[in-house]
Amino acid sequence: MTLAIFMRTQFRLQIPPRLLRRYLERYDVDADPKLNHLRDVSRHPGYLTVNQLYELCQWKSHRRPALARTNSAEFVREITAFAFKTPSEEARIGALTLLAGVSYPTASVILHFCVDDSYPILDWRALESLGFQKPPPYTPAFWLKYTAFCRALSSRRGLTVRQLDMALWQYSKDRKDG
Repeated sequence: MTLAIFMRTQFRLQIPPRLLRRYLERYDVDADPKLNHLRDVSRHPGYLTVNQLYELCQWKSHRRPALARTNSAEFVREITAFAFKTPSEEARIGALTLLAGVSYPTASVILHFCVDDSYPILDWRALESLGFQKPPPYTPAFWLKYTAFCRALSSRRGLTVRQLDMALWQYSKDRKDG
């Protein structure tokens, strides 16, 4: 996808907005991550450990979490400390993807649970519910646009960003399941 085509890319909510809460109610909250204990890690101690990184990676994708353990403790500490402190959104997401086992979707989980819950969790199901037949190339520009869109939509609909994530995910799952 060229930059010109990407910039014209529009997120198109596939769910009638009035039905977002209905899909949210159908979401299995027991399947949601039990990662709230990581909420303050960006402030104290200000970085992740290899085990915490592994836990976040394991929740997001069962295919690649072992890669997280190949990062040295020092590298995880330095990269996550930087990502948690920098005001630059592009640097924040980009730095996290330097870690083995961390792609944009996993980086979004780290940002959501460790930095600020106003970050959406990037997922192919959520993107499908926003009109993408397959995920586009993940870039800092795409991430910024996606984050802004999710924050604005959740605000307009009186939802948290995480509630919007769950509704989008459930809508896609329901469509695939029948």
